[in-house]
Amino acid sequence: MEQMKGIVKAVCTSDRKGVEKHAVDGAYFKKDYGIEGDAHAGKWHRQVSLLSYDKVKAFNERGANVEDGAFGENLVVEGIDFRNLPVGSKFYAGTVELRMTQIGKECHSHCAIFKKMGECIMPREGVFAEVLREGEIHPGDEMTVELPAADRPFTAAVITVSDKGSKGERVDESGPAAVEMLEQAGYEVVETLILPDEPSVLKTQMMRLADGRQVDLVLTSGGTGFSLRDQTPEATMAVADRNAPGIAEYIRYRSMQITSRAMLSRGVSVIRKKTLIVNLPGSPKAVKESLEFILDSLDHGLKILRGTASECARQ
Repeated sequence: MEQMKGIVKAVCTSDRKGVEKHAVDGAYFKKDYGIEGDAHAGKWHRQVSLLSYDKVKAFNERGANVEDGAFGENLVVEGIDFRNLPVGSKFYAGTVELRMTQIGKECHSHCAIFKKMGECIMPREGVFAEVLREGEIHPGDEMTVELPAADRPFTAAVITVSDKGSKGERVDESGPAAVEMLEQAGYEVVETLILPDEPSVLKTQMMRLADGRQVDLVLTSGGTGFSLRDQTPEATMAVADRNAPGIAEYIRYRSMQITSRAMLSRGVSVIRKKTLIVNLPGSPKAVKESLEFILDSLDHGLKILRGTASECARQ
């Protein structure tokens, strides 16, 4: 396959969040951190933001007339349609190596661009990356793209749903238990979250993880019981494209061999785009038991979702 190439048209930074970035002659990209002196750098997955020059040009032709950095982007690159690349793609410019971690972002407040044009392309077209190898990038540098390998490790995110845990009133043990088992099984756990029992919050994060971060597997822990606050299954079904009931049914079936109270678990398992979402119970013991039941069999299903395996029955 022909290697994708582009040209860096602008490098932009700002020393404060929430303001436009401004074009600079070049910048130093620090490993596991981002651009030195930029307000959005740090130990997180959105260290560097990128936007296609071609999308900005088309937006300006409609009357936006924005300058480089107006959307809060760090790099403006001509010739690469970032929005249509998969998460995990790598970008090389100069000596710098970046890995794409998220597509788009939620717009919390409408900026001046939105108020003028009725939309802003950054939440839809912008992507984010982390710095794997450091160095400098300058306008005019060539950027090449490397797509992720088909046999790369599965990625996962773990969400603990707990009012007390989200307030720091209780130490979360179920989330770390899930992370440990996933990592032992070879998964790359890219995010862990502790959220309150609020369906709207949970739905937003599950959609972001599936659509923006494109993780292979999302595990939730908690909120699957009979309490009025237990609405994890309802939130999960609300974001589903397709049902995958067998996983949740099998967890209940195996769990009932340990305790008959497992029949009271309302957890579900669904598919959103290419992400599998599985609800687990809230206790560390139940989380470990549930993952022991299903982890070995998830491999084939996740490969089918990824498109690297067929659904042919085992002979």
